[in-house]
Parts: sequence; C-alpha cells; structure tokens
Amino acid sequence: MLKKFILLALLVGSLTACSGSEKPVLKVYNWGAYIDESVISDFEDEYGVRVIYDTYDSNELMYTKLASGEKYDILVPTDHMVERLIAENKLQPLDLDKIPNMANVDPGMLNRPFDPNNVYSLPYFYGNIGVIYNKNNVDVADLEAQGWDFLHDAKYADRVYVYDSARDAFMMAYKSLGYSINTTDEAQIEEAFQWLQTMNDVTKPVYIDETIIDAMINGEKDLAIDFSGDAAYVLSENEDMGFFVPAEGTNLWTDSMVIPADAPNPDLAHKWINYMLDNAVAQKNTEYVGYTSPVKAAFDAVTAPGGFYYGNPAYAPRLDNPLDEVHAYSEALVTILSDRWTRVKAD
Repeated sequence: MLKKFILLALLVGSLTACSGSEKPVLKVYNWGAYIDESVISDFEDEYGVRVIYDTYDSNELMYTKLASGEKYDILVPTDHMVERLIAENKLQPLDLDKIPNMANVDPGMLNRPFDPNNVYSLPYFYGNIGVIYNKNNVDVADLEAQGWDFLHDAKYADRVYVYDSARDAFMMAYKSLGYSINTTDEAQIEEAFQWLQTMNDVTKPVYIDETIIDAMINGEKDLAIDFSGDAAYVLSENEDMGFFVPAEGTNLWTDSMVIPADAPNPDLAHKWINYMLDNAVAQKNTEYVGYTSPVKAAFDAVTAPGGFYYGNPAYAPRLDNPLDEVHAYSEALVTILSDRWTRVKAD
C-alpha cells in the first residue's frame, strides 16, 4: 500500500512538473507566404517559447476573425487597417523601450501618416503595386503608353491576373481616371466602378490570391497586377518577367506589426517585434520573402552588388512620384467598395 502511495505521489509530481514547464505561447496572425519559416523556429529556440502562426489573405479576413473574439499577440495589418484598429481602440500602445531594434529602421519608414510617432505600430515590409509582365510577350512600351488603361485593351484578354483586393482594384481605376485613391466622391466612385466593369468585360482577368506568385513564376499568364514584393520574388525566379509601375500613380503601402489590446502575451509580442527588426533576421527574412525590408542594413545588403535583389527592379519601391498615395481608412468606403468589387467579379 505504501509503495502504491509513493508511486502515485511520484506520478502526480511528474505531471505537475510537466504542466509547470509548458512553454509560453505567442500567437501571430500574418499574411500568407510572408515569412521565412526558419525565423519562427529560431525565435522559438532563442526564447524557449512556442509560436502559433496563422495566416490570412486579406485585411478584411483578419479583421473579421479578430472581431469574432479570436485573440492574437501580433497582427500585421496594412496602413488603412492599422488606422481603423487604432480608431476602434483595438490596439495597445507599444512600449518602445522594449524594442531597441527600432533604431535599425530606415527613418523614412517611421512616422507614417496612419500612425504618427509609431505609437501603435512598427513596419514589417513595405512596397507598391504594379504590373508583372512577360518580357517575351508584352512590349513595355505599350504599358508605358497606356498606363493602367492596358486593362481595357482587348489584345490582353484572358492574359491577366489581378490580385483580389477591393481597395487596390479601385486604386487602378482611380489613378487611370486621375482621382485620389481616397476619394469619397460618389460620382468618382461610380465612374471607377464602371471602369472596373469594363476591365472585367474586355480583358476578362482572373482574380487570384497569393497563389499568383507560383502562377507567374510558371508563366501561366502574361501579366499580373500584384504587390512589388511578390514581383521581386517572381523576377528572381523567372528571368523572362519584368515589373512596371504606371506613371499615373499607385498605392504605396506599409504592413506593420501591432499588438491587439487584448493580446494574451504582450511582453512576448514586444520581443517578437524587436526580433523581426534585428539586422540579420530582417535580411534573412527579406531574402526569402522578396518584400522590401524597412531595416536599413538589410535593405542595403540585398540591393548592393552581389546582394540577393541587386538590380531587381521590383525590390525597391518607387518613392519619388507625387501621384503615389497611401490608403487612408474610411468607414464609409469599406462596405461600398467591397460590395461593388463583388459585383464586378460576379459579372
């Protein structure tokens, strides 16, 4: 009987010890195909933690899941969504004393209009939107002459991918028509809607998610409207591909790391943000993903002669065109543009 008691006590003690040694958990919610997975395992090893890493393919999907009650420690929303989350008190201020690697960030990527003084966010990647094209089948001179209106040229019918994003689709229409991407003018919105319907009828694009990367590497279409980071990776894998950004303007965006107001583990979240802004980690991550790093040393390393993206026209986004804009949050536009974009795709 005494032996049984001793064995039971040892078992209970063992279970208690195991329970007490469970690793802290960090929950990250980020875009798909947007990290070198070894960075995750390296972070786990360095801090003795476990990372649960979920992905989404739109800001809207991320917002919906957050609104459903799902809790995360780190989100990576785009500028206008950062602005929305701030307005709705869904983010907590960063303790910048816990993020010394903020000093590594290019000053030009700090104090963005959606979060002056970086109270709630720090940049993860940034870029713009342009056109990936097959240099063997598309004359860039035609794209330069037509700008975004190439999407109304019947000779490109069935040859185009368009990344499935309402705000970015309307951006193309607005820029073609000479309007701001943040317009709330009903007549301009309607005109842009008609422009997109014409695009849909004439060139019959395929609307696609992040699978656009592999599709263009494989040359499945001649043209694709996509993010510059995707383009940089495609160009590094397929020498037949080029990248073009229309002179009429485009969206200059930033995806930022933020901590939700109800994050279960904010201290570990600060460690994650600081880790991602480490020079070596940032370089490893940007080389793998292809998106532009806000960490200056990483950017300089991959764009220097011999660097991973040296001479790649898609890696360094255009920053000197006054017609390029940052998406601003407008509650009134969320439903309007989403509804009309759904109608475009349904026709």
